[in-house]
Amino acid sequence: MGALDWIVAILVIVGALNWGLVGIGAGNVVGAVFGSIPALLQIVYVLVGLAGLWKLYKVLMG
Repeated sequence: MGALDWIVAILVIVGALNWGLVGIGAGNVVGAVFGSIPALLQIVYVLVGLAGLWKLYKVLMG
């Protein structure tokens, strides 16, 4: 795996764990860490979303 794939994997895992914690009511870790800087929080969410799209592309394209 190349560097981009590692970064994408980490972002997807962070996003999945964060949503899992939100789902069980344990809070939003990403929001707690970056919430004091709304622009940074939005950037993190966008990066996680883009990472998810990249993973989806890689899965669909083999």
